[in-house]
Amino acid sequence: MQRKAVFIVDDDPSMLKGLRRLLGVHGFETVPFETADALKDHDNFEQAFCLVLDVNLSDGSGIELRHQLAEAGVNVPVIYITGNDSDATRMAAFASGCIAYLTKPFTATSLIEPIQRAAAAAA
Repeated sequence: MQRKAVFIVDDDPSMLKGLRRLLGVHGFETVPFETADALKDHDNFEQAFCLVLDVNLSDGSGIELRHQLAEAGVNVPVIYITGNDSDATRMAAFASGCIAYLTKPFTATSLIEPIQRAAAAAA
């Protein structure tokens, strides 16, 4: 099965909607999740070629979620987004192996470019 979707995890419904719209305009299929638990409960990670994770979720840390997924054998490129940037968070994000770390508000291009690289790598 070809990986063809971007999984987005953000507990802000308007952010989820905006990201889905933006990625859709650029031809990317998206699967939205409002919580870390919703993503962990999903059973088809084979369709994802990239994850966009909010760092601060209502039910935990996006960085911790990345570690849990990796421990479960899910290794998909991750882009972190955050509205609460700090040196410690940025260092933890890059240490977890992300392909991009974006501070809200970010430009469309700053999100689309790493997603395009992940899509090309998955093809």
